[in-house]
Amino acid sequence: MWFGSPGEVGERLAATGYLADDAITTSVFLAGALGKPLLAEGPAGVGKTQLAKAIAEATGARLIRLQCYEGLDEARALYEWNYKKQLLRIQADDEAWDDIFSEEFLLERPLLTAIRCSEPAVLLIDEMDKADVEVEGLLLEILSDFQITIPELGTITAERKPYVVLTSNATRELGEALKRRCLYLHLGYPTPERERDIVLAQVPELPASIAEQLARTVATLRALELKKSPSIAETVDWAHTLLALGREELDEQTVGDTLGVVLKHHSDQTRARKELGL
Repeated sequence: MWFGSPGEVGERLAATGYLADDAITTSVFLAGALGKPLLAEGPAGVGKTQLAKAIAEATGARLIRLQCYEGLDEARALYEWNYKKQLLRIQADDEAWDDIFSEEFLLERPLLTAIRCSEPAVLLIDEMDKADVEVEGLLLEILSDFQITIPELGTITAERKPYVVLTSNATRELGEALKRRCLYLHLGYPTPERERDIVLAQVPELPASIAEQLARTVATLRALELKKSPSIAETVDWAHTLLALGREELDEQTVGDTLGVVLKHHSDQTRARKELGL
């Protein structure tokens, strides 16, 4: 059992600096209690990856991360053979062909590492929507039975099931077969009140009045049609920026001077300056 109750989830995540609402704590608890993967979906920068890290920290588990990207294949996700080492062995011993497909030459990648891990582990499959559809098929057996078949070595079954978190920015629709195996959690941008609390948890030396101004200003920016809305992490960066500059108020001058901390496109800055009257 990873957590005893949703309330315990909230307390233990808060101790890591991650403030979770009821929907998050309930989903995190159920994923652990039911042994099902948790699919966290939402726009970039709302804390999906950080949630997996916080779960690992809160439980003292090892974090194993598979970063997805276009072109990710089985060798990079599961395992591959150390071909250079195999070649050297063959060159040294012509009769070594029977031995080169053994543990000595196996290179573990994140999925195999998680399956073989004997200690508590959180497997983070990050930005699943960036991977090709074929990778989803690869995950179906793993997420259903928590086992991997290596033709040369046989079937390897998990000694201890990892806690699995998949994240998606929803840039493409994930397959229904994959979704059926998961609990689903949608993460959106927090309310200004919750973001204020997140900022104060991450930057406790910041005055509460400035944290309030930051949260409401960021909410205003997100309401604009921007190429890239500010993430929660960028709001926290903005808080650190104000501390570093010694600013005691988020006035128009300060916003104009530091807008590049949260808006990384020139067109977004131009639109924000116009809308905010800077």
